[in-house]
Amino acid sequence: MNRLRLYIRLVRLDKPIGILLLLWPTLSALWLASDGRPDWALVLIFSIGTVLMRSAGCAVNDFADRDFDRHVVRTAERPLTSGQLMPWEALAVAALLALIAFALIWPLNALTKQLSVAAVLIAVSYPYFKRFFAIPQAYLGIAFGFGIPMAFAAVQGAVPAAAWLLLIGNVFWAVAYDTEYAMVDRDDDLKIGIKTSAITFGRFDVAAVMVCYACSFAATLLVGWEYGLRGWFVAGMLVAVACAAYHYTLIRGRDRMLCFAAFRHNNWLGAAVFGGIALDYAMR
Repeated sequence: MNRLRLYIRLVRLDKPIGILLLLWPTLSALWLASDGRPDWALVLIFSIGTVLMRSAGCAVNDFADRDFDRHVVRTAERPLTSGQLMPWEALAVAALLALIAFALIWPLNALTKQLSVAAVLIAVSYPYFKRFFAIPQAYLGIAFGFGIPMAFAAVQGAVPAAAWLLLIGNVFWAVAYDTEYAMVDRDDDLKIGIKTSAITFGRFDVAAVMVCYACSFAATLLVGWEYGLRGWFVAGMLVAVACAAYHYTLIRGRDRMLCFAAFRHNNWLGAAVFGGIALDYAMR
């Protein structure tokens, strides 16, 4: 039982915020791609797949960062870093979860399966981008948002331009919320040489977060409007904007715990966007 708890901590099932940040844009894409009437089998497949792939990504991330995490207060006691699990165990868990996720989408069309391979490669390579890429959060946004083109591919057998615009919007959203997250660890990251957007943006970090929110909202609004969404969708977007404004009040003082609270609150921002989309279709 103790070992099971270690595996749960390794894949962050005890901290589901990451799952939700992947799930909301994926569900939004499924609703848009299917004109508000998604096949519930697809909803189940993508929901479970989101949990599996986020968990696999966490295991790979901890494997890649095991020597760095011991120097960060927040991560020093993670199972791999603290020596409670061996590195090979993290890789084995990640491989098993990825295989199960691939088995889930096996009945779907070829394009969806091809995109899933790209999704795995992006997820596996993300941790290493922190070694050299100035804003690895942008790459994270691609990894966290790749369910968007996969959802369109599964429903329509193609990935329209709107799906890629949604993905771009998700990249901006990820840069916003993960910069808030990175602001928590900035001092530790500076010491160990990890690159993050919080370090790259420097004293303009708060402004950059708000600009990224604005770009994400603009991309999402354009797609929603193109798909004929109006009243409830706009209401959901206004709630999302209110969430972003609240985040500004939390992060402007750069207090660690308040920045972390802002990051966690993005669950409600994503839920508001999806809720607006789903309600707009449901109320027609």
